[in-house]
Amino acid sequence: MTSDKLTAARRTVLRAGVVIGTLAAARLVLGQDGGPPAPPEAARRARGLTGRTGPTDGTATGTPEAPRLRAMAGETSRSGPGASPPRAEVAFTLPGRDREIALTFDDGPDPRYTPEILQLLRRHRARATFFVVGECALAFPDLLHYIAEEGHTIGNHTWTHPQLTALPPGEVRAELGRTSALIEEILGSAPTLARAPYGDWDPLSLAVCNDLGMSPVGWSVDSEDWTRPGPERIADTVLDELGPGAIVLCHDGGGDRLQTVQALEWYLPELLDQGYEPVRVPG
Repeated sequence: MTSDKLTAARRTVLRAGVVIGTLAAARLVLGQDGGPPAPPEAARRARGLTGRTGPTDGTATGTPEAPRLRAMAGETSRSGPGASPPRAEVAFTLPGRDREIALTFDDGPDPRYTPEILQLLRRHRARATFFVVGECALAFPDLLHYIAEEGHTIGNHTWTHPQLTALPPGEVRAELGRTSALIEEILGSAPTLARAPYGDWDPLSLAVCNDLGMSPVGWSVDSEDWTRPGPERIADTVLDELGPGAIVLCHDGGGDRLQTVQALEWYLPELLDQGYEPVRVPG
């Protein structure tokens, strides 16, 4: 059977299984059994998150305790002695990488979709990078532990997901600094990667990002999952545009991401069959 026929056959099987995948995803959202078992501690945390009282759309209410406000406003620089210098330029690809690619997920964590994505990545022994929104991390801190325990990288995606280029300098620093400080408080180390909402950087936001010890990250492949065109279309977009060193933009929060989960289940095994290795974005 030719490669094209193999691909067509795989996609036929995957499309036939979309109903089964949808039902399985629904069971996971409801906290019922489904999918491969997660590590005991991570699974316990995920179950606790899906049943907690609080926002269900990935947003947080309230603010951190007063003693942490100055640090979370990003008033201190992380570029001290001994720190590795961050990249000044936005990374759109993984330079010098042959069959390595980076799957990245923005706008989470979200207890409805992040655990499902983590289970799929674990099933296929793949690594990814999650750019988290501070409000969501504050609402669901155990999901940050879950992501980290699974061996993935956590990056900074600002506190409220604003367009950084439309903000004055103080607000840019607060958006990035506050999120970095929260991640450090939860995990014990600050992020070394950041992604601007909408990929919209300018000299000011890049300077703040670097001053806080983070390298800016963009993408070379937009899965367009945020438009919700259907899981088959998302999978086709990723596979058609994928190339060595690609950084793929996906989302695990910020709205209904069921199609993202379904699409990942389709295209992840296929890109592995094509010889690609999903890795973390280097800091």
